[in-house]
Amino acid sequence: MAVLALDDGEVKHAAEHVAAALALDPTLPDAHELLARLDVELFPMERPVFVGTVIARAHLLAARGEHVKALELLASAQRHDPRGRWAHVPWVLDPELPARVPQEVLFRLFGGLAPSLADPVAAEDRPALEPYVQLVRHSARTYPECATLLWAGSMLMRRAGEAEEAVLLADRSAVLAPSRQAAIAAFGAHRNLERWDEAEKALLRALEIDPDDLYVRTDLAELLQRTGRLEDGLAWVEGALRVDAEHEAAFPTACGLRFECDGDARHLIDLADHLRAHPENGHASRVLSVQSAKLPWLNYSVPATESVVNVLFQVLEDEGADAGGGALAVSAPEPPSALLAFSCALPDFTLSIEAVPEPDPRLPVPEVFSGGPVREVSRQVWRYEDATAVPAVPIPPLEAGHAVAALAESRWPHLPAAFDAAVRLSSLPLDDLLGVLVHPPALPYGRAELWPHWIRQVQAWACLGIAHHRGDQPWRESERRRTLVDLAYGPEDWVSEAAVLALIATAWVDPEARADVAELVGWRYLAAVEAGGKRPVTILDSLGRLVLVTPDVHPDVRSLAERWLSDDDADPGDADAASTGGV
Repeated sequence: MAVLALDDGEVKHAAEHVAAALALDPTLPDAHELLARLDVELFPMERPVFVGTVIARAHLLAARGEHVKALELLASAQRHDPRGRWAHVPWVLDPELPARVPQEVLFRLFGGLAPSLADPVAAEDRPALEPYVQLVRHSARTYPECATLLWAGSMLMRRAGEAEEAVLLADRSAVLAPSRQAAIAAFGAHRNLERWDEAEKALLRALEIDPDDLYVRTDLAELLQRTGRLEDGLAWVEGALRVDAEHEAAFPTACGLRFECDGDARHLIDLADHLRAHPENGHASRVLSVQSAKLPWLNYSVPATESVVNVLFQVLEDEGADAGGGALAVSAPEPPSALLAFSCALPDFTLSIEAVPEPDPRLPVPEVFSGGPVREVSRQVWRYEDATAVPAVPIPPLEAGHAVAALAESRWPHLPAAFDAAVRLSSLPLDDLLGVLVHPPALPYGRAELWPHWIRQVQAWACLGIAHHRGDQPWRESERRRTLVDLAYGPEDWVSEAAVLALIATAWVDPEARADVAELVGWRYLAAVEAGGKRPVTILDSLGRLVLVTPDVHPDVRSLAERWLSDDDADPGDADAASTGGV
């Protein structure tokens, strides 16, 4: 198309087609041949600029001998798309190129490109960086006495997967001119090679040069954390905090280390508070994400434990997805959502409930438990016909199910992020979100054994969406609070867990709601504990884990949850199995 445009004298259109071709294949010989027939002014840097235009202009500038501007344009394209083979051209690979470019330009190039790359870049993406690897090598030979260029090149080399060479470059830089930057470059290369002792020594060298560098102190703390020396790492970062109590790197790292030392979620809540005040702190978000993965409910819904779910897994394992019909007798009601998951996965089976124990799990909590602040439940999503639970709300529109499903297919990185993401559901009518709780959208995975997980994910996100309903209302008097309390204190079900999660997520992001939520969660757990002393309560452990991540929860309630969970871990017993009659 570019050739045809040139034949017709349409050079501007020809330039657009060449730029498009280079964006798709930056090394295409025909595109470069045509590019040589065009003028650089046909590729203006007008915002927003197309990456193909940037590449074309860079090559034309290089052909005119303007290598500085050309390299700067290539580097900008590489930062935009690190996997693109933008620099795979002869002029970049020329060993004589560094001699045509001032040292400070190469320094800026390496130092500017390195931070935009993963550390290290995935092996499959490293070929795109090979021209820059060669450029670092050629530059180190051309300017062997430039210490700053050597440590900047070291930073780029380690990210490109050349950590051994990165160590050599950093060491050469340090011999020429000992510097904090050279020591840190050596640290990063040794770390990527998992040479922990050498990495630690490099950071200590950096601190000898600049003892007040709190970022280096934080790096040292994280290195010690990685090698299992938590107390030593915490000592380093606590020292940094004595200098700056809110330091953007030290504070998040300290919260993470404190949590690893004692397992108390309050440290992660402190970190979430810091992140709310400093939403631009990517390090804080990363630490919170990593540590949240270590506690149930902070970045995933807890797996189901009901006997019907265990039977579901067993049937599918023994007979596969084409399992025929059968009958399952359950000695006592289990959460309606668990029965729903069973029926969705094995629709040809029939379920029957043999008896209803006391306290009756079919009734809202206030009707069987006298304590706590909740005296009645006015809204329920399940109703019972004898011992059989049926939805008490209509099927929602497909659009509502699709909106929740779009979120439910993935984990949340941490609880505040889940709360923020759920704002996408705030425009849905409340009745639609309630409907999704008991009429879940279709399973997207094609694997019947994932129905329990899917329903729990859907319910968690739907309740997080409810937590945004009419967000302009003050929390205590809000409809969203009333609805979540009704769901949490309703008939015993997975929905109760999801509603408690949404209450807790609200407390994480809204300190003014914390005392109220702590009381609501605490009493809901005490009701489950009381019932658990008389009959199996399948959601008891899950509620206990939710207690452990509730801001400002009463210490006695927390201790009770810890004791119950510890007892279950030590002697899980066979309470779940006992609740199944037979198949």
